[in-house]
Amino acid sequence: MQFLQDPKEINLGNLDNERREANRHFRKRKGNILKLMLINLKLTVRLKMSETYIRASVTLRRVTSLELI
Repeated sequence: MQFLQDPKEINLGNLDNERREANRHFRKRKGNILKLMLINLKLTVRLKMSETYIRASVTLRRVTSLELI
């Protein structure tokens, strides 16, 4: 029965609820940010690997074309 409680206790209860809700919101947001960072990192690694593969294949073509001459 809230009307029998001290008003300060009611406010503390509301404050705790708000704090819990805010923490939940920011934990969820932080998780989403970390997921996006991980996806970005994976894409960056793939891009660097493909650039390395392209450079290696171009170098290999140059070397094989020089050997044929």
